[in-house]
Amino acid sequence: MKKTKASGRATIVGAIHPDVLSFTVGKDPELDRALAVWDCVGTAAHVTMLSRMRVRPAILGTEERKRVVAELVAVLREAAAGRFEISEADQDVHLAVERRLTERLGELGRKVHTGRSRNDQVAVDIRLHAREELLGLADEAAALAAGLVAFGRRHRAVPMVGRTHLQPAMPSSVGLWATGYAETLLDDLLLVEAAYTYNDRCPLGSAAGYGVPLPLDRALTARLLGFSGPHHNVFHASNVRGKNEAVMLAACGQVMLTLSRLAEDLILFSMPEFGYFVLPAELCTGSSIMPQKYNPDVLELIRAKSAVVLGYGTAANALLKALPGGYNRDLQESKELYMEGLRVTRASLRILTLLAGSLEVRPERLRAGFAPGVFATDRALELVAGGMPFRDAYQHVRTHLDELVGADPGAALAAKSHLGGTAGLDFGWYGDRVRDVRRWTGERRRRSHAAIGRLLGVPFPAV
Repeated sequence: MKKTKASGRATIVGAIHPDVLSFTVGKDPELDRALAVWDCVGTAAHVTMLSRMRVRPAILGTEERKRVVAELVAVLREAAAGRFEISEADQDVHLAVERRLTERLGELGRKVHTGRSRNDQVAVDIRLHAREELLGLADEAAALAAGLVAFGRRHRAVPMVGRTHLQPAMPSSVGLWATGYAETLLDDLLLVEAAYTYNDRCPLGSAAGYGVPLPLDRALTARLLGFSGPHHNVFHASNVRGKNEAVMLAACGQVMLTLSRLAEDLILFSMPEFGYFVLPAELCTGSSIMPQKYNPDVLELIRAKSAVVLGYGTAANALLKALPGGYNRDLQESKELYMEGLRVTRASLRILTLLAGSLEVRPERLRAGFAPGVFATDRALELVAGGMPFRDAYQHVRTHLDELVGADPGAALAAKSHLGGTAGLDFGWYGDRVRDVRRWTGERRRRSHAAIGRLLGVPFPAV
């Protein structure tokens, strides 16, 4: 086998020109650090299944399976501590783990790849990784939603001009504004939950996408890993690689759209010209030349990063658009798109949660934004309630705005007591929705961790 210039270590798969190796490996040694734990977990499930497969002679015995899993736990611990090395010569985490097993276990390590391909390995690694990441994202989105609801509850009676086309429109409140974004975010989590469900299938045993002439128990490996089940069709199990990542990026994109609009509102309403909110100084940045500046850089970056995450989703779809069926190396590029999309979305949620907990409200500035015209629609509907046709009421108010001078914003808020209005917000309902998200993530995390712990024979993730 040819040795690379990078490390002098022989590659496991073929003799490859060093330049070709470097080009095709790309960022896998770096990106795959995040998959190392999951590669060990997936391999443990695969060797457990091999040890129970009814063939003679047995590919792996029970004791051999125990030795492999024990070594996988050792590698997993190294990986969790950031000490597991993946070299360019290894090409990726899959061959790095196999190399370690072979170094430590000899012939036994060379058996673990029986009945699988790096295609189904990377697919299961990403699905295990994504399962954990999506649950983390949902928890962080629930935390932000809870923070916005708490903020809205504290300031539910503080009047705030509602705007359309950015122009003053109708009476609103800080409570309505904050809980509106919280509800949008909670609805976005329906898409995250759908992405989780889409991801919750096990591709192991599909190999290169066409199965193998061995009696693999694919339902067993799915169960060992805590998935809801295996993909039925092995071609589909391989072919859905890339699309799975695109689905998760689509959910992230919707979350980021919500965060971007919230960030834009905070940028606008904290400007001196509005002065509705004051951003916490510790979450702003200064200027290299202007001593007085406190810039909303984190909000501007969230606004920009939403475009980046949407771009990742577009790129993932574009990778798939003209691919023929079956595995193609193009799909390697979807890994980084997915990982970065999840990372950026989760980081953005955490930053906005910090900000929501320390945002200052200036009620006097909010009240000062109420010009007579803001009350025009409410007054027209009062006239309608007294028997005047709406169009007549509309024209009357339009030509008599002076009658609205001195109107009380507080009274306008109290008048909208219907469901979801300024005086009809059900904060208990919001609390229930947040608790439902946390219950959903907790149940699934406990279930998956318990399955992996049983598989490895040690508590997970505290390995």
